[in-house]
Amino acid sequence: MWGWIALAVFIVFIIILYLLSPLISPQPIILHNAHVIITGGSSGIGKALAVQAVQQGAKVTIVARDKAKLEETKAELASFIPDEKVEERVQLISVDLSKDYVAVENALHTAESNFGPVECLINCAGTSSPGRFEELPITDFKKMMDINYLSAVHATRAIIPSMKIHGRGRIVFVSSQAGQLGLFGFTAYSASKFALRGLAEALQMEVKPYNIHLTLAFPPDTNTPGFQEEQKTKPIETKLISETSGLFTPENVASIILADTVRGRFFSTMGLDGLMLACVTCGFSPVTSLMEATQQVITMGLFRIISLFYLDHFDRIVHRCKLEKDAKENSKKMS
Repeated sequence: MWGWIALAVFIVFIIILYLLSPLISPQPIILHNAHVIITGGSSGIGKALAVQAVQQGAKVTIVARDKAKLEETKAELASFIPDEKVEERVQLISVDLSKDYVAVENALHTAESNFGPVECLINCAGTSSPGRFEELPITDFKKMMDINYLSAVHATRAIIPSMKIHGRGRIVFVSSQAGQLGLFGFTAYSASKFALRGLAEALQMEVKPYNIHLTLAFPPDTNTPGFQEEQKTKPIETKLISETSGLFTPENVASIILADTVRGRFFSTMGLDGLMLACVTCGFSPVTSLMEATQQVITMGLFRIISLFYLDHFDRIVHRCKLEKDAKENSKKMS
């Protein structure tokens, strides 16, 4: 009897949480006719986000360095805008987001003057430089911070003042699952992606009173041109560890990020591994859903136990690769 009572109380508790969650959740935004800026929007996840934003009726500004890729992306987006001129729905900005802040600020202010106030800024510009810590050029550590972190700082800093004036906005930081846990071969990359989380959590506390909400996305390995490029220099240990999470498509990742952005969710995760990592590492992250917070409290211990098996598996991979490497070196010496 007491078991049934406990079950009934638990069900009532869940229903109450479900009903109360909207009280703390941001109001969903409407992308139709909204101005969306996407950095790194000329390829990969950024391009997929641009396509889906245009399909939902948004006016999209794509920011990247390569002018040729920008033009190619614009031509591709044109096929989704049959009834209007492309110039009224898509504009391109070629600027190096990681260098001169004033240049970035001027470029994004021009974009606002053309398409109106920014409803949503998606910081997707990024790159990866995998390699063993002592083998990576020391300049790669600065390069990762400049492109993956400072680019997002510059773009966000330029846009926030107008969002505050209009009393609303969405800002997205596209991190990585390597921004939730450090992985072999990603000492430079993981550090830059971890930095985005610190920025997002601190900034959310600052801008929440202005009805500006942040989304921190943690995509897994995604089949993009950048991923194919990093495969060329990725250590074998990194490849074997990464394979445990599978490979996602840019379209799938983009659809999840965009949906979570519209809803104002702070965490945007993909797959079961993504859910587990978000729960295990939630810490003092902002709460945008009582249901989600309850899930984190209930599952954190269990997911931590599961993570121990993952970590043991990763350690075994690294140890096995070391033994194989040592054996090859000894064989060369013997010959």
